[in-house]
Amino acid sequence: MNVRIVIAGGTGFLGKALAGALAGQGADVVVLTRRETPGTSPYRLVTWTPDGSAGEWASAIDGADAVVNLAGVSIAGARWTAAHKQRVLDSRVNATRSLVAAIRLVKTPPRALLNGSAIGYYGPRDDRPVTESDPPGSDFLASVCVAWEREAAAAAGLTRLVALRTGLVLEKDGGGLPEMLLPFRIGAGGPVGSGRQYWPWIHRDDWVAIVLWLLRTPAIAGPVNLSAPNPVTNREFARALGAAMHRPSFMPAPAFALRILLGEMAEGLLLSGQRAIPRKALDGGFSFRYTRVDEALMAIFR
Repeated sequence: MNVRIVIAGGTGFLGKALAGALAGQGADVVVLTRRETPGTSPYRLVTWTPDGSAGEWASAIDGADAVVNLAGVSIAGARWTAAHKQRVLDSRVNATRSLVAAIRLVKTPPRALLNGSAIGYYGPRDDRPVTESDPPGSDFLASVCVAWEREAAAAAGLTRLVALRTGLVLEKDGGGLPEMLLPFRIGAGGPVGSGRQYWPWIHRDDWVAIVLWLLRTPAIAGPVNLSAPNPVTNREFARALGAAMHRPSFMPAPAFALRILLGEMAEGLLLSGQRAIPRKALDGGFSFRYTRVDEALMAIFR
């Protein structure tokens, strides 16, 4: 693969895995980072300031084959105070705005901008399946995704745009899964709230594989759901996680307790969900390695 891919957010949970996969295929990987640490990365690091404008770092994307933007403050990194919610929004909007400004500035724009987003775009849903053609929700996470995608849309006409609407990415070394393990390890694992809410999950290997597939599939543009074809209820997820860890999974976490402990975050991340279907990936011929959550979790804990 004789290409140059620029990754914003390339030192995070998803970015590191994607960068490693690209490098393994022979790509020239450039990582935009806010804190350059020479000698600690196998990739070329370029310091950037994602403040909404382009800087000297913009030359790193001139002539690149693609830019993948995964930059943003962790949604679950702190209680959802007004200040943290603003940081979550600003970090995504400003990073995307900076990249779009750079794309407008350079002589040879990248051929594609694959910009982060999330399944939370659709807002809380019941058991009705949702695909990329469904409208956005109106809660906090949905409003963040709408603003995020709107910033990227400013590059329309200059490059191919893809919105990576990512679900719950599963792996032991990051994402949401490690935070779920302690109750199961002490024998107190189980569903949260009613357990009937759908969780749109995906194994990280499949997430990386879809992004690689999108990079080499120029016919696909617009929003793409990055989630497995068989979303499960939270109760089914808890049962599969308990089985993979060889631990019980019958102890429910009451919704009222989670709301007291986590506030608004409990509703947005745990007690609601989306039965999301990756329609574009399936119609485009992408083949998932893990289509069942029990198989994905068994592979992770094997």
